[in-house]
Order: sequence, then C-alpha cells, then structure tokens
Amino acid sequence: MKRYFILSSVVLGSAVLTIACKDHTPVETTETKPKTTLDLRTSPIRELNPSYSITVPGEIKPYEQVALHAKVSGFIKQLYVDRGDYVKKGQLLALLEAPEMNQRALSDRSIQDKAHSDYLLAKQVYDRLVEASKTTGAVAQVELDRAQSSMNSAKSAFESAKASTAQSNQLQDYLRIVAPFDGIITQRNLSTGSLVGNTSNQPIFELAQHDKLRLTLSIPEKHAGAIPESAIATFAISSFPGEIFTAKLSRSSGVLNPQDRSLTLEFDLDNKERKLQGGDYAQVKVELQRKQPTLWVATKSILNTQSGNFVITKKTGDELARIPVELGVQMDTITEVFGALHASDLVIDKPSEDMKNAKK
Repeated sequence: MKRYFILSSVVLGSAVLTIACKDHTPVETTETKPKTTLDLRTSPIRELNPSYSITVPGEIKPYEQVALHAKVSGFIKQLYVDRGDYVKKGQLLALLEAPEMNQRALSDRSIQDKAHSDYLLAKQVYDRLVEASKTTGAVAQVELDRAQSSMNSAKSAFESAKASTAQSNQLQDYLRIVAPFDGIITQRNLSTGSLVGNTSNQPIFELAQHDKLRLTLSIPEKHAGAIPESAIATFAISSFPGEIFTAKLSRSSGVLNPQDRSLTLEFDLDNKERKLQGGDYAQVKVELQRKQPTLWVATKSILNTQSGNFVITKKTGDELARIPVELGVQMDTITEVFGALHASDLVIDKPSEDMKNAKK
C-alpha cells in the first residue's frame, strides 16, 4: 500500500511540473520596427579666405658654417685660437710649416731672376741692332731677325718663371689658415705638430657665424600655397622658457622636398647680442593665408568612412550625391574641403551611412 502511495505521488508531481513549464513558455510576437526618418536638413557651402596659423618644429642654425682644412701638406707650427674664441674675417688662426715648399719658392725665385736677366740682355742686344740698322748696310736683316727671336724666347722664359714663382708664393700663402668670416670657433680638432693636408681628412677648425642665424622649418604640402611673401614667424625655445621671438621670412626653397613633401622656409635672425645659440630647436607658429578663397563646410557635415571622407549634397527633389573630398585646414567648427563642389551646393548637416540613395 505504501508502494502505491509513493508511485502516485511521483506521477502527480510530474503532471504538475509539466503544466508549470507549459505556462511559462514564451509567446512569439511579431513587432514592426519603427521606420527611421532621415534628417535631410542642409546648409550652404561657405567660400572663405581666412588667415590661420600652424605650429611646426624648427631648427636654429648658424648663418654660415665651415670646416677649415689645410690646402697643402705640412705640419702645424702654431695654433692661435681655440674652441669658443671669437674671430674676425682674415684673422690668422694657425700657421703651418713645410720646409720643402720654402726651398721650392727660393728655387723658383732664383730661376725667375736669371730669366729676367737673360731677357734684359737679349732686349738690349736687339735694341742696339735696331739702332744700328738705321745706317744702311750696317746690319744684315737676318741678324736683326735672329736677335728679335732670341729676345722673344727670353721674354717667354721670363714669363714662365714668373708664373712658377707666383704659384710657389700662392702655396706658401696656404700655410696661413685664416678666418673666411666673422664667427666663433666651435671645434679645434688638431694640435701643434700634427700633419695636415692631402693625407688628412680631418679639419683643423670648425667655424660658425654667430652674430646672424637661420631659423629653418618645413611646411607640409597642403599649406605650401598659403605662405605670404612677408610671412611672420613667432617661436619659442626651451633655453628661454616663456619668451617669444619673432622673425620675418627671408627665403623659400620654392620646390617641395621629395622625401617628406614639404617646403623649406628660412628666417634670418639678428643675433648681434649673442643671445641665441645655433643648434637650438624651436616651436614655430607661422601665420598663413591662401592666395584665393576656398570652400568650407561645417565639420559635422563631413562623413568619415574607411574608404575616405565625403560630403553629401542635396539637389532638387531630395536627390542626394556623395562627393569625395580632401580635408584642408580646420578652424573651430568649420573645415576646408577640396573636391567636385561648388559654392552654390547645399550639404547635408548630419550625413550618415544610412543614406543609401546617395549617388557616388
């Protein structure tokens, strides 16, 4: 009897569980999603020509910089300056010695003196014959011609000797290392007694002009057409925190650098007070302006996708067109755009990928 009671309880529990499960089975319902309404509000394209500024890194370099080598072989006899010394143009910096060069100069001078004496003697003989030939029959014409030829040969030998002597003197001048311009010695690489000249590629000194500097910077390609002839740069350097310097454009490379597609600008800096140092890096702000107006749209009107940037224009009858654009300068809430657009076009304020009927 107890066995039948347990079996009945199990059967009854299973029935209750089955009914409970049926009561909680979800009911499938068909709901219709609301249709999305596209926002087709538009704004006109703006044709503007504002001035704007960009900030780029720059480098301050000496206006002139040179490595001073010896033009002839020799030994350094005396050094008159060292690193950090300020020098004037033409100032003697170092003196070299080359005994064999001095001997050659003396030899060339001796040869020149002998050639000069030979020329004077030949000319004297010729002049006497010319004077004697004024008496008819006193001098044969062949003797006169021979004397003239001897004089011309002696003159040529004298001119050649003079050229050799001048060359020797010029080489001796190369034993004097002088400053080609006013500046500061930035490096002294050799010491007294060092061999210099054709066998050594190491310069004796390195000289930099310090009273005038160059600020050099590169302008990206998309801004290359917006550089005024009288562009002004303001810049700051880390060695003078909080101080702002200004400079006026001096020259432009005129051609884009093929390596990074940029235009190089140079600004001359007057540094007579020697405040700035060549080699500093600077953060430079340059004021730019296009040579003619360009088209601008609200930044939110630009559709950014993986395939590029677009604006969607709206024509009569709600016809939409997707126009690819290149982005230029961004100012506040507007952005410069370049593409197949006209100033009279209307662009969608809030474009989206859902605007499938936009023609490409």
